[in-house]
Amino acid sequence: MRLDTAREYSQRLGTLSGAQLQAALDRFDLGELLGAEPAQIGLFGQNVFLTTTRGGYVLRGAPRPDWQFLKERFFTKALHERTDVPVPWPYLVDPSEDIFGWSYVVMPKMLGLQIGDPTVRSTLTAADRRRLAWAMGENLARMHKLTWPHYGEYDAETGAIRPIEGIFRDWVIARVRQWLDRCRAASEATTEADVAWVEEQIAKAHAALAVPTQPTLVHQDYKENNAAAERTAEGWRVTGVFDVGGAYFGDGEEDLARSVATYAREDAELARGFLAGYQANRALRPGFAERFPLYMVADRLVIWQYGQRNKVWFDSNVLFREWASAFTSLRLL
Repeated sequence: MRLDTAREYSQRLGTLSGAQLQAALDRFDLGELLGAEPAQIGLFGQNVFLTTTRGGYVLRGAPRPDWQFLKERFFTKALHERTDVPVPWPYLVDPSEDIFGWSYVVMPKMLGLQIGDPTVRSTLTAADRRRLAWAMGENLARMHKLTWPHYGEYDAETGAIRPIEGIFRDWVIARVRQWLDRCRAASEATTEADVAWVEEQIAKAHAALAVPTQPTLVHQDYKENNAAAERTAEGWRVTGVFDVGGAYFGDGEEDLARSVATYAREDAELARGFLAGYQANRALRPGFAERFPLYMVADRLVIWQYGQRNKVWFDSNVLFREWASAFTSLRLL
């Protein structure tokens, strides 16, 4: 690749030259740049696929907040060291901004197909989709072998997990109400009736939230867009999981919501297959049927708030309960 070649890779990253990309590779002795292409998926446009004389890599830049990559490295390292889940390691962070004007990461590009890419997905058969959903559930169960002594979130000041205040049930409920407040601030599409409906879900889940569980990794955005996979003689195998910037330690069952909802939009059978793959490797705790609708509400509030704030994804005449109840009422078991 010519080092004097420059192109815009995304709105967020802007125009990057071959010389800049080579300089980033040189920081970690990763070979001579042969090619660079923008990633075709990803909401925020942070990634560039690099091919060098030493292999394939991903450059990830323009963090937001500025400690994003340190948090991602923390959880990627924990998954690498304490589970058999394939993750991009080493996760090489350069905190300096002299090359691009922002800090960046270079990590190995995971083997397999980028299964979130629509062009890849369009080549898959119905049987492929079913087996892949099962494999995603199976892989999430393996991820949930990563536990912690306490519930908590990454603390950028200490580089460690800051314990939550109070009990887990109250923390979950407080976070649901916080996202509900954000949704109401974002638009008028979250009404008083929607608030009352969310409070009903909280009440229904209240007792089940007290069922004890070991604090477990929650990816928070676990779905095909953040994974790679390959066909095997038995079906499909997940070959990579990434984008752990939203991770924390909570109830692993929370992590089921994003994929269940994503699959259900395509075919409810895929959602059930995903959950079956998970259950084949990790049992659901007593009270799941009462807890999970609230976990789904929590996940849908995150998506709803983003869509309402940025005026994307949703018709202006749709209200929150009307949209979210289709997911909370899914028959999964």
